[in-house]
Amino acid sequence: MTKKAQKQLKNLQPRPPIVVILGHVDHGKTSILDYIRKTKVAEKESGGITQHIGAYQAEHQGKIITFIDTPGHEAFSAMRSRGAKVADIAILVVAAEEGVKPQTKEAIEHIKKTGMPAIVAINKIDKKEALPEKVKKELAENGLQVESLGGKIPAINISAKTGLGIDHLLEMINIVAEMEQLTDDPKKPAAGVIIESRLDALRGPTATVLVKEGTIKNQDIIGTDSAFGKIKALTDFQSKTIEKATASQPAVVTGFNQVPQIGEKFESFETLEKALAKVEKKSEKIKEEKEVFLIEPDKKVLNLILKADVQGSLEAIRHILKSIPCDEVFCRILKAEVGQISESDIKLAESARAKIIGFRVKAAQNIQRIAENKKISILTFDIIYELIQQVRTLVARMLKPQIIRNTIGQVKILAIFPDKKGRQVIGGKVISGQAKKAVSADIIRNDGKIGQGKILQLHRNKNDVAEASKGQECGMMIETEAKIEKGDILEFFEEEKKYKEL
Repeated sequence: MTKKAQKQLKNLQPRPPIVVILGHVDHGKTSILDYIRKTKVAEKESGGITQHIGAYQAEHQGKIITFIDTPGHEAFSAMRSRGAKVADIAILVVAAEEGVKPQTKEAIEHIKKTGMPAIVAINKIDKKEALPEKVKKELAENGLQVESLGGKIPAINISAKTGLGIDHLLEMINIVAEMEQLTDDPKKPAAGVIIESRLDALRGPTATVLVKEGTIKNQDIIGTDSAFGKIKALTDFQSKTIEKATASQPAVVTGFNQVPQIGEKFESFETLEKALAKVEKKSEKIKEEKEVFLIEPDKKVLNLILKADVQGSLEAIRHILKSIPCDEVFCRILKAEVGQISESDIKLAESARAKIIGFRVKAAQNIQRIAENKKISILTFDIIYELIQQVRTLVARMLKPQIIRNTIGQVKILAIFPDKKGRQVIGGKVISGQAKKAVSADIIRNDGKIGQGKILQLHRNKNDVAEASKGQECGMMIETEAKIEKGDILEFFEEEKKYKEL
């Protein structure tokens, strides 16, 4: 072993485990994180966790654990897509009464693919319908063998509602972390991952970084593939100012030249010039590799401008929009940025005939007025599901609708009166259903259709009426090119447009 290697080995220090919680929607991932946060995060002068930054640290039995905390784990999905292995341990949450679901299977595949150690948390164990043994068998069928069934993966029954088993879960995290022997050299050049980012109105481009190795300090120069800068301010997950952050520690950083992308790896640099060179090199590579999307001539295009509060939300929305199933309409995202809706967004929307979609951002009153004057549509949402549903509706409205015809009644013609060009006055008796004013009618003679018209007026006893029922006689004025005769049948119908559901 070289002297350098010996020195590096000597500098190694234990570091906290980084834990991510995976599982199906509504199985209790957020509830578990909330319970741990409320019971295991020490209250500081700043008043605990004041804002969501994408990660936090909890303490159990004197040991620190770092939790990646992203709503719906959008940011973690973005990290996966870029191949960044961030977590050391995965907690797979499965609801005891529901068992393995589609997203559970997806999480299992991710755990197997990365090879990271996992712990199964069987949640909602306090429910009467809980069947933990059934859950374990379903996990085994999907390639995840728990200890009680002869495997190596610990499974713990918990309740995020009552707190049952949470201490046992944290204890197991510490045991697994100890077995993994997680260490780092704090003197190494700093490197890590961007786990959240946004454009702060007061502080400018702001990012939550998770240090994977080394130490970052105030005034250090760090850079990613898309952004760089000198750290102006460094705060911890409780918004407390800190001078440095070491391995496994989340920290909020300001000083970037622009908002970095979620999931990007960051590293430290000696000079701003070296950091800039990395960004420029990556930008050139992206230009060279950029694909050209050819839109088929007969394909309709829905142009969108996306604005969101944080980069994680933006990543999640872009990812989900790509999965909207439609061959006839192409969803083209012209612009996707963090920050409030601006006048430049209005100008782009006007020139490209685009819709502006905002997530947890607003448009100032003057911006709204400009949009109204230019008839630009601004749609804002606080829930991703509602945003996606609205985009699905916009896409569906661009498709050719299915016309559904509903027959509402028939009238047998009994009398013909003098007619004007293109219009006829007739009398008849309703033989089924209803006759209605302002609807269309087919003209039937000898079981064959000879024409079609629209009912302009409907009379009963010389009074204007909206409808006439079966057995009643009525007079009508119909707009039609066909020549109606006694004995003909008018078949009244209404049509409705039914749009495809995506």
